[in-house]
Amino acid sequence: MELRALRYFVEVVKQKSFTVAAEQMFVTQPTISKMVKALEDEIGSPLLLREGRQMVLTDAGQIVYQRGLDVLAAHARLEAELNDLGTFGRGTLTIGIPPMGGTLFTPAIAAFKQRYPRVELKLFERGSKAIEAALLDGEMELGGVLQPVDMALFDVLPVSRQILWLVAQKGSRWDQEAEIALADLAAEPFVFYGESLALNDVVLNACREAGFAPTIVGRSGHWDFMAALVQAGVGIALLPAPYCRRLDPDAFTCRPVVDPEIHWDMAVGWRRNGYLSHAARAWLDVARQALPANLGQDFLSGERFPARNRDDKPR
Repeated sequence: MELRALRYFVEVVKQKSFTVAAEQMFVTQPTISKMVKALEDEIGSPLLLREGRQMVLTDAGQIVYQRGLDVLAAHARLEAELNDLGTFGRGTLTIGIPPMGGTLFTPAIAAFKQRYPRVELKLFERGSKAIEAALLDGEMELGGVLQPVDMALFDVLPVSRQILWLVAQKGSRWDQEAEIALADLAAEPFVFYGESLALNDVVLNACREAGFAPTIVGRSGHWDFMAALVQAGVGIALLPAPYCRRLDPDAFTCRPVVDPEIHWDMAVGWRRNGYLSHAARAWLDVARQALPANLGQDFLSGERFPARNRDDKPR
């Protein structure tokens, strides 16, 4: 059984789409289809069935998928351990970067590349939920995750704890407010997060707890595009405070959302009790120096919107 065919099949199942799987694996869709068909021919049984727009695993497909995850994770660990036999300073390290938190990891990436220029960093932009799955599957060693995570499965290095703020057009009815109760936004159209992002679920749950289901008029995984949609009058958005501080105060009104506060708690995560290569351990050492205590006050607090304690009034 060819490992590449197994990898393609697993990705198709994860993405529930041949097209998306091909994009994730940087190959053409016919290549994915051909390899999956070859895998089915080798096994002598269909692995996937289509029911309307749904893709359903056969009994054989369920077995191949579950065992395939184990095989790919074992192969990733084997490669990491073999790479570690040589002198550290070469090789590759795969890290998952969440679309909403990429800027947070830039200092550690830059510091690591300066210290270990011959180690290739492979950075994959995925949502936190997809990164968690990839960490468990052994596809990557480290990745940015949105807390809370299952601490029975992961160890974490906290990176940033912030709250979400309302982002609205300048001149809106929110201009004169110091802070916004989430329930007061019930009638607003929302520019929301992509469904694959963990922050999507966090905000949805907060809205439900506040007594309403948000009216979603658009989705994106990129904060700057969400802000552009707000500026264009499409709707409001809830963004982590550091990104709000980057917006033009002449174009946007940004206010902290309270009652309840919605937390954006980013961390670097890795599989608990899993193997970490020398490169991964070195990256964590660099991150401990570059990230939690040294994220940069311009990014975390800024002059435009001074940081405040929970009991302080916004300034």
